Amino acid sequence: MGVISDLLTILFGGGRNVVRETAEIFRENSESGAVRDLALRQQAMVQFGEELKAPSKGGFDRFMDGLNRLPRPAMALGTLCLFVAAMVDPLWFSARMQGIALVPEPLWWLLGVIVSFYFGARHQAKAQDLQREITATMQRTPQVLENLRALKEMEGGDPGVADPGTHADLAEKVIQPDENRALKVWHRNRTA
Repeated sequence: MGVISDLLTILFGGGRNVVRETAEIFRENSESGAVRDLALRQQAMVQFGEELKAPSKGGFDRFMDGLNRLPRPAMALGTLCLFVAAMVDPLWFSARMQGIALVPEPLWWLLGVIVSFYFGARHQAKAQDLQREITATMQRTPQVLENLRALKEMEGGDPGVADPGTHADLAEKVIQPDENRALKVWHRNRTA
């Protein structure tokens, strides 16, 4: 009994597991590998989060962003309110429109320029963003083409290689019996 306990103490005693340590030379410890993979994934996600984080903006920047978002909804809602006002109180609406009729033409031109610059600038900013996205996509094109070429090489051979022929050839082969020697011997012995 003492020899067995000494042997077990050598293998598993002293806080060591010689069998496990020896097996880990040939095969990775799954639990330790999973812990390392988790740490790697967490570090990658932290890095991605840092890369995609928007720079922090001050109060003035946030106020200006909010102010820049107001003109389009204000113009749309204002136009709808004019239609409602024309239906609810036509006299009030007519009086306001008479006031607009007195606005001089150069002021209308100025208003048109301001609105055009505002929407034109937004359009230009959006177009530049689109150009950046297209450029990024085009830079990925060679890698995509290489991946497609590699996938095409992985495909199986020509689909026609296993072509069994026409249906008529198959039907004819099915109808013709194969040569069965055992059946011939049995038939010959029976008739003899």
